[in-house]
Parts: sequence; C-alpha cells; structure tokens
Amino acid sequence: METPDSTRGARGVRGGLRRAALALAAAAGALVLTSATATSPAAAEPGNEQKIAELTQQIKNLEKEYGGNLEQLRDTRLQAKKALLKVKLLRRDLETARDVVAQLAASRYMSNGLDPTVQVLASDDPNRVLSNASLAHHLSVTQAAKVTEINTLLAQQERARRDAEKKIKILEKEIADIAKERERVRQLLRRYKPESPMVGTGGMTPRMIKVRDEIEEKFGPFPVIGCTRPGDPLDHGSGRACDFMESTAGQMPSPSRLAHGDAVAAYAIRNATRLGIKYIIWKQRIWDVRSSGGWKMMSDRGSITQNHYDHVHISVF
Repeated sequence: METPDSTRGARGVRGGLRRAALALAAAAGALVLTSATATSPAAAEPGNEQKIAELTQQIKNLEKEYGGNLEQLRDTRLQAKKALLKVKLLRRDLETARDVVAQLAASRYMSNGLDPTVQVLASDDPNRVLSNASLAHHLSVTQAAKVTEINTLLAQQERARRDAEKKIKILEKEIADIAKERERVRQLLRRYKPESPMVGTGGMTPRMIKVRDEIEEKFGPFPVIGCTRPGDPLDHGSGRACDFMESTAGQMPSPSRLAHGDAVAAYAIRNATRLGIKYIIWKQRIWDVRSSGGWKMMSDRGSITQNHYDHVHISVF
C-alpha cells in the first residue's frame, strides 16, 4: 500500500533520475562534438610516417658517402619515431574511451528505444525506483567522466603530433646541415682510407690501435678499455671503436673520473683530424667530425652506460 511519504519519496527520486538522464544525454552530445573534432592528429600521422621513411633513406645514402653510420642522425630519427609511436598509443586510448562512451550512450535506445533511466522513472514501484537510482546516476557520471577523458586525450594527442612534427623538422635540418659538409668529408675519406683489422690485435684496425695506445699512454690507466665486440653491427664489430671506461658495473663515475672523461673527450676532439677520429660519444652527447656545430645532445636511452656517462666512446674512420 502506498503512503503519502512513499509517494513523495518516489517522486523525489524520479526527479533526481530525470536529471541524471539529462546529464547522460548531454554527455552523449559532447561525445558527438568531440568525435567531429578528433580527426586531424590521426589523419596527419600516415604522412609523418612516410616522411620518416624518406628521411631514413636519405640517412642511408649519406652514410654510404660518409664512411659509416651517422649516429647523430640515427638518434634524432629515433626520437622522431618515438614521438610518432606516442601519437599511435594515444590514438588507441582515445578509441577505447570512445567505445565505452558509445556503449553507454547506446543503452538509451535499448528496450523499445527508451533510455533505461526513463523506464525506471515510469515504474510505479517505489522500491524499484530507489534500487535503480544509484545505477542511473553511475551511468551518467561514468559517461561524463569518459567524455572528459576523451577531451584530455585529444589535447595530449595534439601535443604529441606537434612534438613529432617538430622532431621531423629537426631531423630534416640536421640532414641538410651534414649534406653541406659533403666536400670536406670527401677530403677526410681520401685521407683516411678504409683499414682492415690486423691479425693478432683482437680484431682492431691499425688506426684504432694507434688512438687507443695514445690515449692510454696520456690518460691511463683506465678501469677497462673495451674495443672489439664480435657481432656488433656498428664500429665495435669492425674493430673501429673503443670504450674508455671511467667506472665499472654501470655505476656513475666519481666527480674526478667525470672530469677525467672530459679531458679524454677534449683531447680526442683536438686531435681528431690527426688521428682519423670519426666521432665521440660522452655524457649523452655526440661530437662528429663529419658535421658542424660541436656537441649535440642525444636521446635518453635508459641507463648510465647506454647514455655514455661511464665511458668515452671513440670511433675512427
């Protein structure tokens, strides 16, 4: 039996549910507006990927002319590819969030085209109204939160897209700058003919042996000097690179050893032309004799050793 109090309670809950239903509809409308404005970042992505492929080919062509890998360009390309990957991941998150909102919005049209909250409002059973009140409110709040999440993801995706395009432009400029050094590099290559590893030297070339011995004589002893690494696709594999360690076990060197590494790198730069040094990596920076402009920062590769904080890497022609 209905009482005046139960009737008034049901009406009050129905009023709250009507407001929840309106909020649900408003959230669905916001989704439509969001979807309509979300296409530009994803649409721009394929063009950027094609640009990266074209620039990669330009890098390969330059490396053939310039006597080996151009680590500075490869590192900048890596940064650009990471930025594009971030755009892709954000797009995936965006699509997932949209799917959730679409499912919530679609529930309004189930059961003869009526919103479930409207069906609850039509019930004459106060207990049913009360038991479903929190569910209806949860639906509206969840959908509104997802729409907010979508807007946040859109902003993040746009920033990531701009960052990717910025890094692509930097890569284009670096390629153009190094290409301008073509004639100077050709003279270096004529001066430093390719050498084969010497027998009985652990697979090192005569040029690398000379650099190693001179630096060890002037700055040794080092905790470790690591040179040839069989199977390494870069200069270590061909006997044209050595790592002059300033610490071991992946530990950050002491301040005095960091200063020692600075002195080693500075000496290698001053004598690069005489010794045939191609490039130096130290403290997450690279100096390449084939480019201009001095030290260039490299991307964070994740550890002290990978970022070259515990060793000076020297490669030769």
